[in-house]
Order: sequence, then structure tokens, then C-alpha cells
Amino acid sequence: MEGLDVAYRRFDSPLGRLLLAASRRGLLQVAYLADPQDEDRVLERLAAAISPRLVNAPRRLDRVACQLEEYFCGRRRRQRFQLALDLQLIDGFHRTVLTCLAQVPYGETVSYAALALTAGRPRAVRAVGSACARNPLPIVIPCHRVLRSDGSLGGYRGGGQAKIRLLELEGARSSPRATAGARGRLLELEGSRAGVGGAR
Repeated sequence: MEGLDVAYRRFDSPLGRLLLAASRRGLLQVAYLADPQDEDRVLERLAAAISPRLVNAPRRLDRVACQLEEYFCGRRRRQRFQLALDLQLIDGFHRTVLTCLAQVPYGETVSYAALALTAGRPRAVRAVGSACARNPLPIVIPCHRVLRSDGSLGGYRGGGQAKIRLLELEGARSSPRATAGARGRLLELEGSRAGVGGAR
């Protein structure tokens, strides 16, 4: 990243467009761009938190994009992402949680409670949920692999459908029960929205 404070690029994934950003230390951010304003909001936060020097430099993030492509094509099943990470966007216990979360293998899932125990604060289940919600590097640090203790889906900053698709891509062992229930709720929600729309 020589000569740049923060380099960024867009990446079109099967889940929609992502924004990737990296400092000289490593990958800083993987952000879902759900609407056109999201990119500006992400870049504004990076400018305020890291540096106002933001440069659209796709080639600087080619290695990240290549490994994401391998992941989505199912060619990165037995190895974690081989990337330098910069976790300065998150600190304290939240960083501890993400460090533990990074060790959850491909195709496996863990509960929020179990992750709290691993992170050394077994009663801090809500703080673990908050850490997952604030994770600046979803997919790379796999917060989609964290489920509720009853096997239900839980939240995900990329949305429930994205979490389902990631779990199904990995063939996660605990995902059938979780994804079936979540898909049912999503379909119910979509149906209710359609009903409201039809009544207008």
C-alpha cells in the first residue's frame, strides 16, 4: 500500500456489491453496499476514523478480490483467507471476540454463548452479538458462522438472506435447521409486504 493511506475498490459478489478498503497494514473493511448511498457513508467513516486520503486503487486490492472469488467459487474450503488484516476500526473486547471468531473453521458454526466463553467472558453474550454486528470484515472474519444457542439464525449486517447463502455455500453443519427457519420467516415477511402492497 506504499504511498496510500487507504486504498479501496468495489467488488461484485454473488451477495451484491461490496466495498473493500485497506491500509498499509492490511485489509480494513469489507462493506455491503445495499444502496447507492452506502459507499459514500463507508468512505466518510473511513476518512474520519483512519485518514482523509482515500484512493480508488483496485489493483492494490487484487489479492483480496482474488481470494474472495475463490471463496465464492468454493475453492477456498480448507484454508482461511491468507490476508494481512488491520483491526483498528474495532477495539477492546470486541476485537478479542473477532480474534476468536477468525478461528471458527469453514463449514462449522458456533453459538454466541460459546463464543463468549471462548473469548473469556461467558456472560457477555450480548457483547458478542454487538461485536459481530460491528465486524468491519464480514466474510473474511466469519460472523455468519455464529448462530443462536437454539440453532436459529441471529442477526447479520449483510442481512438474513446473505447469512443463509453463506452458510449454505459452506455446507455448515448446523445450518439446515437455522436456514429453514430463517427462510420461512423471510418468506412470511415478504408475503406480508406483498399483502400490504396489494391492499393499496
